[in-house]
Amino acid sequence: MFPLHFDVGGRTVEVSVTTLLNAGYAGRSQEDVAAHVAELAELGVPAPTRTPCLYPVAPYLAMQTDVVPVQHGRTSGEAEWALVITEDDVLLTAACDHTDRELEVHGVAWSKQAGPDVLGRKAWRLAEVEDHLDEITLTAWAGGEKIQDGTLADLLTPHYWLEELRTRGLARPGTILISGTIPMTPEVDQFATTWRVDLTDPRTNDTITCTYAVDVMPEPVA
Repeated sequence: MFPLHFDVGGRTVEVSVTTLLNAGYAGRSQEDVAAHVAELAELGVPAPTRTPCLYPVAPYLAMQTDVVPVQHGRTSGEAEWALVITEDDVLLTAACDHTDRELEVHGVAWSKQAGPDVLGRKAWRLAEVEDHLDEITLTAWAGGEKIQDGTLADLLTPHYWLEELRTRGLARPGTILISGTIPMTPEVDQFATTWRVDLTDPRTNDTITCTYAVDVMPEPVA
């Protein structure tokens, strides 16, 4: 398992990931949650029995990479933020949950295992932005077209998830939680060859970017 490295105010913080969790259907607004359920229903994904959801995935799927290899053309990212628990702090960064949409119709948990959670290479200390978290913007581009645009006010808060992690005994160094996403613009093709997610603090104009190309692998020889 390769450690991740984050630039935190000019200081490099190394994190060895031991637990990776993907939140789902985690909108603060039930209307937004319903919109996301409807987006997935159009792709054949059955609705969850409860919300929000929490999906454990293999820790090695937390990556900082420029290229995501995929097996076919129906995969896409999702704009998210990520909580990263270190030995002595909690960090916030941008993330993109790259998901196999063909597999998702058979099981969301399965699809989460088929693609990585790509994280930004920079992070903020949660304590330094927690007084204005709802102002921070979350934006995604698929193939250069804006496909998601919102703020952290659209999602359940980092502190909600920290409390959930504490309840479950998972608020420990090496745990990363990915936030769940916001609705996509249906007119934009999500099955793009590039994905980019920006997390921007409007008070400082500082942006954490997560960006990568999607590379379709050759057909299997079988």
